[in-house]
Amino acid sequence: MTENQLKNLGIELPAYQPPAWAYQSVTQHNGVGYVSGHVPMTGDVVLHPGKVGDDVTLEQAAEAARLATLNALASLQFALGSLDRVRQILKVVVFVASAKGFNQQPRVADVVSNLLREIFGEAGVHARSAVGVAELPRNSAVEVELVVALQP
Repeated sequence: MTENQLKNLGIELPAYQPPAWAYQSVTQHNGVGYVSGHVPMTGDVVLHPGKVGDDVTLEQAAEAARLATLNALASLQFALGSLDRVRQILKVVVFVASAKGFNQQPRVADVVSNLLREIFGEAGVHARSAVGVAELPRNSAVEVELVVALQP
């Protein structure tokens, strides 16, 4: 169902990229999938690096958030074999590398929430945190982390 929805929306997930450091992209425990934080990378290139509100515009941060979310879903698809195994998106955490005075983290996170709702329907409705931080790995503007309930 979800895989078909991706096709209907014309969304192609990026290729799975294994972690560069000592962690797993996805772990599973008792029917819950924990998706590590993903940044907006294609290969070795970070989309729109820097701090939102200084080097990165709100529109660019939205693009970065979308790509980070698609990268997280690509890791989830790789780990599960199919996104059709996702029963519910439970929690989303969106980290935004924020310039001094930037306080629109929820607007960046809305891109993630809306995309997940578009892909998963009611199963994409979730709890969420939008957090401004000083720095993110690889000078990324955005990092997205997911917690999902899984079908057996």
